[in-house]
Amino acid sequence: MRIPGRYAHARHILVGSKSEAQAILNEITNARKPLRMFKKMARDYSKCPTAEKKGDLGEFHERQMDPAFSRQVWAQELESCDCFIKTRFGFHLIWVHSRDD
Repeated sequence: MRIPGRYAHARHILVGSKSEAQAILNEITNARKPLRMFKKMARDYSKCPTAEKKGDLGEFHERQMDPAFSRQVWAQELESCDCFIKTRFGFHLIWVHSRDD
């Protein structure tokens, strides 16, 4: 049974430093195909086990994630990555494929 609430499908890249997050963000935003670059960077640099799936988190409920992460998922534009955020886990770059608004 599905829990009531908002759901999203997103990818992320988790790194340990602001400078690393900024360097990865620069690569993504300057790429001709940003999603392809996001997936490559996730596979190569993310510290999360989802790196094996190119950062794919699958579908998740808004309350399953760190509050700052969820706020960003529902705030940013779909199908893009133009910033990174900090949580207690590190620095995240997020690519949102879909979400319930």
